Amino acid sequence: MAFSEEDRIVIQYLRQHQNYSAKRLLREFPDKGWKLGGLKALLRKINSTGSCKRQSGSGRPRTARNNANMEQVQALVLSQEDRPQSHLTQREIAREVGISQTSVNEIVKIDLRLKCFKKRRATELTETNKQARLARSRQLLTRYPANLVHFIWFTDEKLFTVASPSNSQNDRLYAAAGTLKKNIPASRLLRTRSTFSKSIMVSVGVSALGRTGIHFVEPGVKINGAYYRDVLLMQNLLPDIREFSEYYTFQQDGAPAHRARDTVELLTNETPDFIPPALWPPNSPDLNPVDYKIWGVMQERVYKTKVRDVGELRQRIIQAWDEFDQVVIDAAISQWRARLRACIEAEGGHFEHTL
Repeated sequence: MAFSEEDRIVIQYLRQHQNYSAKRLLREFPDKGWKLGGLKALLRKINSTGSCKRQSGSGRPRTARNNANMEQVQALVLSQEDRPQSHLTQREIAREVGISQTSVNEIVKIDLRLKCFKKRRATELTETNKQARLARSRQLLTRYPANLVHFIWFTDEKLFTVASPSNSQNDRLYAAAGTLKKNIPASRLLRTRSTFSKSIMVSVGVSALGRTGIHFVEPGVKINGAYYRDVLLMQNLLPDIREFSEYYTFQQDGAPAHRARDTVELLTNETPDFIPPALWPPNSPDLNPVDYKIWGVMQERVYKTKVRDVGELRQRIIQAWDEFDQVVIDAAISQWRARLRACIEAEGGHFEHTL
């Protein structure tokens, strides 16, 4: 227990004038809550210095959070404003400046009052992509009102690798406190990517009505138009979907096998309704619930621990899909029209960082 200024004065007087010991002080003042060790230390100080007052500069030093270190930390943590994706993590800044990571964190949050935002991956968009996304998002909103979204089956394929995906937990940026995420330029907040490494490819479909089975593309098989039509569509996805409802809308992205003339003709004949390639926005994983939600949840569950080999990866994927909760799917699909509106507000550009 810390001694108050009044306690210190009393203890000093009794020590110097009546030679009280630590144990006697405890007996005389039982309600103070003093500790024997603390009293002994204070009496030693009084004996050696003749005073009970704190010496200037005593206590825990706070040299780490000085102006020089603040300037260095600020320069390093905000470096990405001029050079996107060049800033250092707090651990790297601590090594660079020569202070603890805790001190760096305190400088960033308390002294500099910066707010941290986590970056996201995003596809690159050309001006042509943006114009197409804008126009087709408007068309989709008109064609599929809220009551029809219930019948849309969103489909997609994904490559799962044995090696866990890279962790971007520390890929962050800082901005002044009070900054809204939507006011930060997309080039600072998003990290674009082009391809993933290859291992096992799977295909699924989801809707508010339910979900298909998870269908594997065996290693070495090339997904060309014929395989997509004959196997993934006719043998797997479409039979699964028909078990839920006679009426449905089939969605697919603009992959080459999907927009092939024979594929479009097949879907025209085999489905009650489908979103043709000319209507689906290009480069738009942010508009497909499977992409913007389902795969992320699957990935978290599949890679909870290190995967040993392809066989184990396959079993984990199957288990994760078997245990997948329809509530997650419903929540993702409920965001679809809101995302179309967000895409329109962004004039066809990136919008996920504003959500």
